[in-house]
Amino acid sequence: MAQLRAEPRILAFPAVRPAAGGPYVARLQLTDFRSYAGAIIETDGRPVVLSGPNGAGKTNLLEALSFLAPGRGLRRARLAEIDRREDGAARPWALAIRLGSPGGDGSGECDIGTGRDAEDPARERRSLRIDGAPQRGQTGLAERVALLWLTPQMDGLFLDSRSARRRFLDRLVQAFDPGHGTRLNAYEQATAERLRLLRGGFGNGETGSWLGALEQQIAEQGVAVAAARLDLVARLARVLEAADGPFPRPALALAGDVESWLEEMPALAAEERLRDRLSLNRGLDAEAGRALIGPHRTDLAAHFATSGMPAGDCSTGEQKALIIAILLGQARLMAERPGRLPILLLDEIAAHLDEGRRRALYKALLDLGVQAWLTGTERGLFAPFEERAQYFTVAGGRIARN
Repeated sequence: MAQLRAEPRILAFPAVRPAAGGPYVARLQLTDFRSYAGAIIETDGRPVVLSGPNGAGKTNLLEALSFLAPGRGLRRARLAEIDRREDGAARPWALAIRLGSPGGDGSGECDIGTGRDAEDPARERRSLRIDGAPQRGQTGLAERVALLWLTPQMDGLFLDSRSARRRFLDRLVQAFDPGHGTRLNAYEQATAERLRLLRGGFGNGETGSWLGALEQQIAEQGVAVAAARLDLVARLARVLEAADGPFPRPALALAGDVESWLEEMPALAAEERLRDRLSLNRGLDAEAGRALIGPHRTDLAAHFATSGMPAGDCSTGEQKALIIAILLGQARLMAERPGRLPILLLDEIAAHLDEGRRRALYKALLDLGVQAWLTGTERGLFAPFEERAQYFTVAGGRIARN
């Protein structure tokens, strides 16, 4: 296990407002997105509070915004599941988002359009345009905006599967390093192609040569993925070391073979070892139906630095506080890079937080100057923001500023 820990202290963040913050959502327009036949919401760079009863559509708005990030959104839904249905017919969904300029000079503004491909509705394909130009992939999203989220389903992240924790970790890494998603996709595609060949039988000749080429690619991309994760965790440890306040401070660790190798040897040597292990494991991987070694098996572990208690052994409220600490640490880290502050989506964030921690969270968001979208059943939960936030009521499929 590759461990990166810091000395026990309590987490909070000094007041930091970068001279040039990050992009923010200035306008969101939804068409046939889940419960919304059509809706428009316009905001500025302050925190956005969405209040209303359960089932009103607050989380749907956050899910729409989560498509500013590459991937399947915060619910990880199939694209067709998001379509609004009327009279038994599905209508392909679409979003139009305008990003505001952090410096107010227009240099960071951009228009993003995305949705399920209406030209071929039978296919699960997401279309994307940036400033009107079609995009072949989603890399351009990560280059323009960083997005992080916390939902109630993530409150027990450290009791969930390793894959859920890896997705959380990789979102943190991609927010800091936009190229991480490209490397991760290349790794996953090469791994899937290798498995396809193994299932079809393998041996010498053309198949063996192709497997060797794939294993070299897997090794190169896999070591790059692992190195980026290690780098992010090390940077976060430095930021969390300077923290103080009511949130518990996490001690993070990565458990994975490749990450451990990188602590012992240069990257090229780790690539060679991974490539050789993949070659030796062909029979085992074919039998198992999956690769038995690689960064796709890495786990993210967290402990409470003051007590050493594993996060998974703590209450839901303490786990949630720990995850909030990690997200605030990530935002603080990214505040060191002009223009890279993330947009935060915090669904039902006040649940399981006492008043002291709610106030500390709101203050941290204001001090950072980050645009956060927060949902809750009652506006009063967000009263400490006062006029420093913008408030909307969501009810009956309608959004009203108040």
